[in-house]
Amino acid sequence: MTSKNATALLSLRDEGRPYRANWSDLAYRYAFGAIGWPWLLYGLWGGTKASKRALLQRLDLPEDALPNLGSWKADTVFLHRIVDAIEELRPAMVVELGAGASSLVAAKALQMNGGGQLHSFDQHAQFVEATSEWLNDFGVSAQIRHAPLGAQARDWPGAWYDLSDVPATIDLLIIDGPPWAIHPYVRGGAEVLFERLSPGAVILLDDAARPGERVVASRWRKRWPQIAFTRLSGGSKGTLHGRKSTGKLLAFPDRHGRPAARHWRRAAAAAALVAAGWFGHGAIGELVGPAQAASFVDEANASYSASMARQAMASQIESVRLDRAEIARSLGIVLPGVPRGWSIADVQVFPSDGGNSVVLVLRTDRAERVMLYARRAETPAEAVPLSESRDDRTLAYWETGPFAYALTGELPAERMLLLASAMASGKRVPVDPWGS
Repeated sequence: MTSKNATALLSLRDEGRPYRANWSDLAYRYAFGAIGWPWLLYGLWGGTKASKRALLQRLDLPEDALPNLGSWKADTVFLHRIVDAIEELRPAMVVELGAGASSLVAAKALQMNGGGQLHSFDQHAQFVEATSEWLNDFGVSAQIRHAPLGAQARDWPGAWYDLSDVPATIDLLIIDGPPWAIHPYVRGGAEVLFERLSPGAVILLDDAARPGERVVASRWRKRWPQIAFTRLSGGSKGTLHGRKSTGKLLAFPDRHGRPAARHWRRAAAAAALVAAGWFGHGAIGELVGPAQAASFVDEANASYSASMARQAMASQIESVRLDRAEIARSLGIVLPGVPRGWSIADVQVFPSDGGNSVVLVLRTDRAERVMLYARRAETPAEAVPLSESRDDRTLAYWETGPFAYALTGELPAERMLLLASAMASGKRVPVDPWGS
């Protein structure tokens, strides 16, 4: 399993125990696939060659030690974060859910940082055997066990690992499985291991930018208040970082109601919302609630103020030329389409905490002045815009893959959401039901 070999996609079927999804799980899979395809598509990228070379040099591994990353495998940013955590914690016990490239990286990092044991679990028996042999080729070892899918993880949907011989104490928990196609929330079941976390232990959840994992993170924050969770930007898939404080974890809260009834009601709601085009708004489960994206929204608001000041200054030269290809090539930012009938008043590049950003001052088909702010970022928003207000302005923001956008203007919130939805969807602005 080096870069000399192609690693095939693994199916959901275990060799001895086929996985059969129920209709509720299938409904969630299709619903989240419909809104989450930008994250899934972007997740096919495994990181830059430079990042991979740096990782291999950091671990003193040959150039062809790792497989071609991307697809269902961890990207280089997540692998670097595993090494960071091991260098910081010097953990005695590491547990990994989902074996593969991360197994070699974790085992090698442990070997270079004072030892420690790696216990890895995966649902594919043949892959477990091949991974063990692969690690032996590089002089490192781990306890890699076959854990077929089929168990139930508390009230989490989907099929969970049938775990055995899990260490009583865990210093670092790496979560890169099971696959999202079982259920978008399936990795939430990893919380069955949280009670084993040692004081100061760290959790690393891969693919944290996906909508399903964001729901998982929201639930975890509520259920485990003594674990500080932070979603880290960077990489192609995002990482959720959790650190347990000292002291006893709160007991797992009682979940009232019938799980089966709750699942089918939510699945029915999901299907209805997808049909209405508003599933990405997060109208079910933990996707409900006020969005918090303070840093990104504040930056967009500040850029609006600067852009309006520029518009009023005769000495500031405005550029109405929009070259999308040049912006993508130079800044790595992909801009959404401008709706038909709108005009461009100014195009500028601004600095931001997350790198360069692009600002477009626009006039709508009603001559309303609005500003689009775009940069790489992660916010609580999805494909359908959310809104916040700053300084009597409304900011409607959304995400597409790794990019976040905010449309700002001194317009009613309903109107701003309508305009932002048109830009996010690439469609014409529909008839305004509020008549604004």
